[in-house]
Amino acid sequence: MTSSRTLAVPLLLTLLSGCSTLQSLNPWNGDTSKLEEKEDLSKIPPDQLYSRGVDALNSKRYPAAGRQFDAVEQYYPYSTWSANAQLMRGYTEYLQNHYTDSIGALDRFIQLHPASRDIAYAYYLRALNYYEQIADIQRDQKGTQLAMSALQEVMNRFPDSAYARDASLKIDLCRDHLAGKEMEIGRYYEKQHYYEAAINRFQRVVDDFQTTNHVPEALHRLTEIYLQLGLPEQARRTAAVLGHNYPGSPWYEDSWNQLIADGDVKGKPVGPDAPGLISRTLGSIF
Repeated sequence: MTSSRTLAVPLLLTLLSGCSTLQSLNPWNGDTSKLEEKEDLSKIPPDQLYSRGVDALNSKRYPAAGRQFDAVEQYYPYSTWSANAQLMRGYTEYLQNHYTDSIGALDRFIQLHPASRDIAYAYYLRALNYYEQIADIQRDQKGTQLAMSALQEVMNRFPDSAYARDASLKIDLCRDHLAGKEMEIGRYYEKQHYYEAAINRFQRVVDDFQTTNHVPEALHRLTEIYLQLGLPEQARRTAAVLGHNYPGSPWYEDSWNQLIADGDVKGKPVGPDAPGLISRTLGSIF
């Protein structure tokens, strides 16, 4: 999550470029607390409001920054500063972990300024808001799905941007997270002897999350269940796929030991060239 906030900064710095020349317009030298108490924000020019919002943001006075940016949008909606103020409002809320408010501000910016030069960043920051809300695997994963959709939209709309590259990495993490959830449910079903339900969960990991690090265990669990169900042929074939694709995995060793204990195989684990057993793809034997 720290890396997300770090990557969010470079574009923000672009939005702040040129604002240093505005600091001379601020008679409070960055401290706007007295100004906020005494002045009518509607009478302050938009560039000064924006500058004071930046000052407050830099000093981590987020509520004060939000008021300044809101004032720009409220009193000068057609000014050139209004669009940037909307985007900065979204960033301010994001820094406070007010994700719903941040998404609302960014949705408004995207709707009103689809041709903005900062539109890619707006989509990316919106996706980060969803990403930051991903829950642990013990909880519902609807948030993970929303994050994946928002990140995928960044990749689809801005494929050549730095944001797309980071979104791709985060999508991989989301997929691994979803696979972990499937594994947790599958283990529970297996423990409760709900074998058909467990097979469905482990099979989904194998079929839909092949790039995650949960696949070796999923194949092992399938082998384990097939042996418990008295289906040695399916167990041998699944273990063969595990051995072919993950020959050094401890899950393969465990599967092979179980096959030996069950009396279905003898000797060393089957190698990748064993005829009749090895499938060239994970999905082809199912």
